[in-house]
Amino acid sequence: MTTTDHKANNKESRQRKPRDNGISLSTAMRAAARQLGELLQCQTVQVSAVKATEAGWSANVEVVEVERIPETTSVMASYRVALDSDGELISYERTRRYARGQLDR
Repeated sequence: MTTTDHKANNKESRQRKPRDNGISLSTAMRAAARQLGELLQCQTVQVSAVKATEAGWSANVEVVEVERIPETTSVMASYRVALDSDGELISYERTRRYARGQLDR
């Protein structure tokens, strides 16, 4: 086996590890949104990022913290969520709060 083959095999096994030992990316995405929404009693709007980690999955979930009219003035928040390999929420933290109509600069 060449060095290139060995590196490719290592990369493949790292990318497959969470799925092989637990849940798929799409299941992790839905689990992150559902569990955070239930815990915070807030509407989840979207999952803006998901990635495999050694322990399972990490996701960024956007939620509506304060609903206002018009919708563009609602208070949104972005949370970083950690899931174990079975898709159970093990930690979360709010990383950002912003008005729904606000664009990143």
